[in-house]
Amino acid sequence: MKKLSAFILAVAAVLAAGCGPKDGEYTFRILSTSDVHGHFFDRAYLNDESVPSLMSVAWCIDSVRVADGAENVILIDAGDCLHGDNVAYYYNYVDTDSKHVYARMLEYLDYDAWIPGNHDIETGHPVYDRIAETLKVPILASNAIRTDNGEPYFREYVTFKRHGLKFAIIGFTNPNISNAYAPELWEGMKFESLIPDFTQNVVDRVRAEEKPDVVIVAIHSGAGRGDGAQLEQQGLDLFNSLEGVDYIVSSHDHRAAVYESENICMANTGNYCANLAYGTITVKVENGKVAGKKLSAKLIPLDKDKVDTRMKAAFQSDYEAVKGYVTKEVGVLKSDMNTRDALFGMSDYVNLLHTVCLEASGAQVSFAAPVTTSVTMKAGKMIYNDLMTLYSYDNPLYVVKMSGKEIKDYLEHSYDGWINTQDGTAETLIKMRGFKNPRTGQQMWFFMGQSYNLDSAGGLVYEVDVTKPMGERIVISTLADGTPFDMAAEYKVAVNSYRALGGADLMKKAGVDTGKIDERVDAIYADIRTLLDEYIVRNGEVDPAKIGDRSVIGEWSFVPEKVARKALDRDNERMTPMRF
Repeated sequence: MKKLSAFILAVAAVLAAGCGPKDGEYTFRILSTSDVHGHFFDRAYLNDESVPSLMSVAWCIDSVRVADGAENVILIDAGDCLHGDNVAYYYNYVDTDSKHVYARMLEYLDYDAWIPGNHDIETGHPVYDRIAETLKVPILASNAIRTDNGEPYFREYVTFKRHGLKFAIIGFTNPNISNAYAPELWEGMKFESLIPDFTQNVVDRVRAEEKPDVVIVAIHSGAGRGDGAQLEQQGLDLFNSLEGVDYIVSSHDHRAAVYESENICMANTGNYCANLAYGTITVKVENGKVAGKKLSAKLIPLDKDKVDTRMKAAFQSDYEAVKGYVTKEVGVLKSDMNTRDALFGMSDYVNLLHTVCLEASGAQVSFAAPVTTSVTMKAGKMIYNDLMTLYSYDNPLYVVKMSGKEIKDYLEHSYDGWINTQDGTAETLIKMRGFKNPRTGQQMWFFMGQSYNLDSAGGLVYEVDVTKPMGERIVISTLADGTPFDMAAEYKVAVNSYRALGGADLMKKAGVDTGKIDERVDAIYADIRTLLDEYIVRNGEVDPAKIGDRSVIGEWSFVPEKVARKALDRDNERMTPMRF
């Protein structure tokens, strides 16, 4: 019996050796995309202009596979793809019978793994569950844990062999999802922080159980500062601490970047198919075992005009279906609308948002911000595509109960992310940063933050004193109907779900515990873009006089007028136009 056992073990050893890598050096390319945000097609729906897309990503991937061999290429997407363009909306909520176009594109491009991002989860269970049912590409999110049995909602990892070397890709979604979106969108899940121990523990377990030769961690998380303080951005925290990992694919913050050290690389491709992250790992094998690795990473800028023509033809019918949907007329815009005006005071753009939110909800106050500041919409016919431009997010409208003091404090913090105090030390009123264009030497100025966090209030009459520090700037006199504003009173406030659930921490800074927001929610309505659609179809037009009715939306201004006007005119003149 002992001889038989020894013989069996010997045979097993020979077989195992035969499955392992042969001695030599093997070079692999780790390609990654992320934050595609619906940029699937290479042509705009309205003017047929070329735009960055997965079609150009495909062209580059094909080139790498031809040059290096398809078996030497690993392809990963790190999420946020089911949001941001009409095609995503169409296949999320309109055509729900067909297999989702993004699932078909992942399979067409032969991805090795997809990590869902926060905006993918934001689409809701009917969308991502439908994709999961049919998608042949592994969906990975180790830290999305089922609340009923403690198991991962999606797969934790996937393994495969190339040239006898075993690869493991371990995926993690963004841990801040439960703080940003309505509970019904992620019902049945909880999201673990990637640090301090969760990711390392998963890596250690996978290494112990699977014994991979190469470990790739793919995260829907931005770089952050590496100080462990940002739940939403934990990339550098992992880059600086993970052991037993060769390569990190990061994402989420839209900041194209590469980080390299002797033992690990991290790459973030940025967003909107502008780049392809291109990692290289060369594995040296001696005596059937890994004897060394060399790592590097870079970004490949993509040419939007170089596209995979076969892929384009394969998905042309999908493009035509979406084009037909988004070019349908919804109403008339009576005068030009410049979204950048919202940075400098009241504007038709944000007035429209306030009007829609107040009318749909019956709330007394609304908070709204400019989602974009780079678009001028010409007067005339409005089509559904214009609504995506004005409000690209799928945020439902919440009505939240807040005290007068909380409203005032909320606005203090919102404007603190918007303006600099005019005390003689600030170069600008609007928080901008300036730098010289290295190619032309031209001085350029851009807003420092995200415009979608610049909430103003509708339904109130108030002033923002630009000479005062944060905490003393906001003076609210009345509601829009002339009723005196009471700091101790309770008001119903219309606000998007992102903000109600803690986005940008404005609620938290105002003293609202967003962890108990259910206790304050008075009502929840449809997503704001749908409410915009309904408003415009119902009224037939967007009339500046109607959306600017002070008896409905109130009025606010920067004061003292003389100081503010001079600074605003200066900032408006110097701010560099955003072009896309």
